[in-house]
Amino acid sequence: MSPLANRRASRSLLRVLALPLVAARRAQVGGQAVIEGVMMRGVANWSLAVRKPDESIALHFWPLESWMKRYPILKLPIARGVVALIESLVIGVRAIGISANESMGEEEEQLSKKQIGGTIVVALILAVAIFFLAPLGLTGLFRHWLGTGVWFWLVEGLVRVSIFIIYLALVTRIPDLRRVFEYHGAEHMAIHALEHGEELTPQACKKYRTLHLRCGTSFLLVVMVVSIIVFALVRWPVWYLLILSRVVLIPLIAGVSYEIIKFAGRYETSRFVRIVMAPGLALQWMTTKQPDEAQLEVALAALGKIIELEPQDGPPVQGVEVMA
Repeated sequence: MSPLANRRASRSLLRVLALPLVAARRAQVGGQAVIEGVMMRGVANWSLAVRKPDESIALHFWPLESWMKRYPILKLPIARGVVALIESLVIGVRAIGISANESMGEEEEQLSKKQIGGTIVVALILAVAIFFLAPLGLTGLFRHWLGTGVWFWLVEGLVRVSIFIIYLALVTRIPDLRRVFEYHGAEHMAIHALEHGEELTPQACKKYRTLHLRCGTSFLLVVMVVSIIVFALVRWPVWYLLILSRVVLIPLIAGVSYEIIKFAGRYETSRFVRIVMAPGLALQWMTTKQPDEAQLEVALAALGKIIELEPQDGPPVQGVEVMA
């Protein structure tokens, strides 16, 4: 082998060996747009910044004790995805409730555990009915033409993805929600600035896109695709087990999807990863909008508090990937 070939081979090997080190430096921060504000979540804390009617920014923060810390077995692959999803739902409901009060200038009223639990249960029931049971019922109308094999599962999956896209298209057309999507864009741009070592200012954030590989929108699309594979393995049991499978297998689907997003987040510079995740990024053109400078200030206020509580120059917490 020639010296030039040796050098090329050495550089290729170094890139492969260095990939985990580069990936480990990704920021372990994610967030969520709320009413006139942004929630940011780290590994052990979460913060909430909301623009008040007097134009000031209300900033709150709380410690986050994950179930995975209390019960290490929940850090196992698949299980950690289910836990992360449940914890995100709980925090998200709390954040939306507080931001609604702050944005209207009303006195803060904490939601009770019963209210949070009830909201999550209702949301999950609607999600299961719309995105899992409805596609099965609609596709079942054409069972005589499709049979019970691969064509049925493919069509059911396409119906599920179509319902999801139509749902996003309808929601994003609601005028009152446009500012939430702008704050969603601000949240992503702030995290991009952090991950690229930029000064955390609105001007520095403006150079970045509103799309992010670890976004919850991408996660939901991955869920839709993974469900096609998982449900295909079930084949065609008796009708009541077929319906039951659309419910009881959701945690498995969510866990597998989390692992995919986790991998994509760690290797987002890979061309292969970007090609595979391109459809999810495309959907974010619907769920994120370009924010103004004031909205970027709110996102940066929430992010700044997380950085203060969890300095990003420390070693990453293993097994944790926070969705942006």
